Amino acid sequence: MTATHGEKIVQEFSKQAATFADPRVNVGFTRHLDRLVRFMDPELDLDDVVLEVAAGTALVARALAHRVRHVTALDLTPAMLAQGKREADAAGLTNLTFTLGDAAALPYLDRSFTLAVTRFSLHQVADPAAVVREMARVCRPGAALIVADIVRPEGLDADPDAIERLRDPSHNTLLTAAQITDLLASAGAEVKRTDTFDFVRPVEPWLALSHTPSGSADRIREALSAEADGGPATGMRATRQDGELHFTHTNAFFQAIVG
Repeated sequence: MTATHGEKIVQEFSKQAATFADPRVNVGFTRHLDRLVRFMDPELDLDDVVLEVAAGTALVARALAHRVRHVTALDLTPAMLAQGKREADAAGLTNLTFTLGDAAALPYLDRSFTLAVTRFSLHQVADPAAVVREMARVCRPGAALIVADIVRPEGLDADPDAIERLRDPSHNTLLTAAQITDLLASAGAEVKRTDTFDFVRPVEPWLALSHTPSGSADRIREALSAEADGGPATGMRATRQDGELHFTHTNAFFQAIVG
């Protein structure tokens, strides 16, 4: 029987749960966490009731917990939530709840939260529009809805999704910043602020984080190495720095206000 996309996500991120706690490997998630919190800072209030959707190990939720009344971290992968709970307990956080659930069908009543955030999830899920609609639904009018994701630069010559899926079969599709803005608008949330920046990443920790099988990892290295040496474009914008193979992700943060 063919696995559903949700089952692929659980399978892949169950493998990654332990490595999410290792900043040497999880550099893409940890390096810009402070930047995201600073981006969110104007919206944060001590009385906020916050939801992190597709939270993984709740990196964002844990970073916000001391700033707000309560944070709920929801994710589809039990192993991710368990890792996050261990980290939260070790940090002594008592206002953080972990919930197993589907980002496209949130188990909450309308207008339950004063702020909702999702980080690096829209490129992963099967139906990003449904996730954004659900986040807007459970937010109170005037609440901030924060999306942080990898985006596809406009006018990119090659499709990076092929390499992304080879590394992680649960990867779905990179959206452009304009497409994410449209999803937010369709859900009734108006984008007020954005922050877009490139992040040049070393290839090896990226492959280690996802536990990519050796055969697939070798194919990725071969394609990126060829691109870095002037060969066919992969969409990953591969380069060499000090002899080490790197690629470039474009990250974008969106702050939208729910109507």
